[in-house]
Amino acid sequence: MLSVELHAHSSLSYDGRDSVELILEQADAVGLDAIAVTDHDEIDASLAAAERAPEYGLVGIPAMEISSKAGHILGFGIEDAVPPGLSYETTLEAIWEQDGLAVIPHPFQESRHGVMARIDREQLAMGDAIEVYNSRLLTGRANRQAERFAQSRNLPMTAGSDAHISEMVGQAVTRVDADERSADAILAAIREGRTSVEGKRTPWHISFRQAAGGVSRRVRNTMVGLFR
Repeated sequence: MLSVELHAHSSLSYDGRDSVELILEQADAVGLDAIAVTDHDEIDASLAAAERAPEYGLVGIPAMEISSKAGHILGFGIEDAVPPGLSYETTLEAIWEQDGLAVIPHPFQESRHGVMARIDREQLAMGDAIEVYNSRLLTGRANRQAERFAQSRNLPMTAGSDAHISEMVGQAVTRVDADERSADAILAAIREGRTSVEGKRTPWHISFRQAAGGVSRRVRNTMVGLFR
């Protein structure tokens, strides 16, 4: 079984803080086998992380978190960025056109761009897998809803730290029963449901700090854009 981090953000995300190097160092330090950097609507850092991962004894999985009209969707195993602002179904199709894996993160956390604010359960079931444990939780209710839904539809389940600072990489991991130690084998095993999840809550003060940092970086980037 491989320990895989499937939800982490670098400084290329508007709300991320740390470099690819720091993220890979942390993944190595906590004993992960593989990691996907999943920046918001950006893929360059993820591609760089996937290329450099073997230097840290890791398997790198190229990925991104896409802002569809319905909410966030994770695309794994893709090489070209999927543009934001597409419909839910079109975003899924864009991932599949690259033979990628579409995972729906925190679907019931509507305040954090979970898709269930704008789609129905039949549409949710179109995803290849459901993120059923996201470390950035308050009560855990949304995670339990996601897990019950995935179980009711026999959908593969994943976990992710949703780390926006490197220290939180590895808070939640997906255990993957892959046939070999490679990105393709990991994604194939997830697609087939050969996973289990485990994790712990991101401390509230860190979740608050991550959120506050994201707001300040977004404001700063907006101001920079105005004066270019």
